[in-house]
Amino acid sequence: MEFKHLPVLANECIEALDIKPDGIYVDCTAGGAGHSRLIAQNLKSGRLIALDRDPEAVAVATSRLAEFNAQVINKNYSQLKDVLAELGIDKVDGILMDLGVSSYQLDCAERGFSYHNDAALDMRMSKNGLSAADIVNTYSFDELSRIIFEYGEEKNARSIARAIVNQRELGRIETTLQLAEIIKENVPASYRREKNPCKKTFQAIRIAVNNEFEHLSIGLDAAFDSLKVGGRLAVITFHSLEDRLVKKRFAQYCTGCICPPQFPQCVCGKTPNGRLLFKKPLTATEQELDDNLRSRSAKLRVIEKIK
Repeated sequence: MEFKHLPVLANECIEALDIKPDGIYVDCTAGGAGHSRLIAQNLKSGRLIALDRDPEAVAVATSRLAEFNAQVINKNYSQLKDVLAELGIDKVDGILMDLGVSSYQLDCAERGFSYHNDAALDMRMSKNGLSAADIVNTYSFDELSRIIFEYGEEKNARSIARAIVNQRELGRIETTLQLAEIIKENVPASYRREKNPCKKTFQAIRIAVNNEFEHLSIGLDAAFDSLKVGGRLAVITFHSLEDRLVKKRFAQYCTGCICPPQFPQCVCGKTPNGRLLFKKPLTATEQELDDNLRSRSAKLRVIEKIK
C-alpha cells in the first residue's frame, strides 16, 4: 500500500514557522513527509531533521526527502533532546509536531487502527511493545474503564469495559472487528444511530498502546527548550484531549509573574518565556475541508520563544 500523506494546514504551518533559508528545523512527526518536504523546499543552506517512531514512515520519508539536506531518524519526539545532542545541535529555529495517527496508519488495515476493516488488533505506531490486543485481553475492568473514559471521553465506558471482560472469558479478542462488534452491542441504540460508536474507544486504546500523552508532555517541553530565542513551535492537534494539553502547556510558557495579587510588587522575578502567535488556534479553510476531510478536526497552535 502506498504511503499517502496530504499535509493538514500546510500553508498555515509554513507561514507560522517563518522559515529561514539557513535555519535548522525539526519535523517531529515525519509520516509521509508531506510537511517535511514543504519545510525542506524553503531551505537553502539550512537543515531539516525529521523524526518518526514508525519504521515504515522513516523508510518512506527518507526516500521522499533524499533530494534535500534532510535526515530522517527512527525516534519518538519525546527523545528529541537526545537526538539533537547526538547530532551536535544545541538549538533550532523551528519545530513542527503533527499529532495523532497518520492517514497511512489508519488506511493500512493490517496496522489494526481502523474499526472499518478486519485485522489483528495491533495499533502500535512503533510496531514494538504492548499491542491493543494485549490491553484488551489483560487489563482489568477498572483499568479498561478508566482508559476508555479518560482517553476516549466515552460516557459508556463502563458498559463497554464490562462487555470486553465478559467476552474474553469465552475466548481471546484478536481482531478489530471483534472489538467493534462488542462496542456496538453494548451502547444504546440511539448512540449507534448518531455516530459510529467505536471511534472513542478505539481512540482511547490507541492512546494507551502508544503512551501518547506521556510522550506529548515530554516532547512539548523538549521542543520548547530546544528552540533558539525567536524560534517557533507549531503543533497540530486532532482531538480535544491533546489540544487541551498543548493549550495549557503553551499558557505555562507564556506565564509571567506568579506572585499573589495582593503583593504590591513582583518578588518572584518570573517573566514569560514565550508568546502565542494566535490567541485562538487556526483551523482548516473551507477549501481544505473540501479537499481533505481529515482536516476537519485539526487545530494549529504556535508559540514563539522570547527568552
